[in-house]
Amino acid sequence: MPRIEFTDHELPTRDELVRLYDSVEWTAYTKDPDRLYDAVTRSLRVVSAREDEKLVGLARVVGDGLTIVYLQDILVDPAHHRTGVGRRLFQRVLEPFDDVRQQVLITDDEPGQRAFYQAMGFTEIRDMDHTLRVFVRFT
Repeated sequence: MPRIEFTDHELPTRDELVRLYDSVEWTAYTKDPDRLYDAVTRSLRVVSAREDEKLVGLARVVGDGLTIVYLQDILVDPAHHRTGVGRRLFQRVLEPFDDVRQQVLITDDEPGQRAFYQAMGFTEIRDMDHTLRVFVRFT
């Protein structure tokens, strides 16, 4: 069985990113491959998962790394879903930021995603004890 290798020191190529993002149907990102590549290269931290040199997963964090980090993307090729790749990406990308007070993410309203993020220690804002508001503007 091929082994998955995780790295935070080798950024994926533009073509690898497009293939991976397309595999999970995140086409809003792949409409402009150069912008996607630039965004990933400007991230605070990027962790990649590879099987036999092929990119099969990626997680990236943006923010200042001191008071807030934002898990911008975490994606796994569908052929590797439910194999632990997502969990390991999540842990590795956020590991250096354990002491950062605000760790944030926004995701689609799918039950599987909610269960995954709760298992990783995140709380959905509507389930928190104090009143918080979240404002987002998509263009």
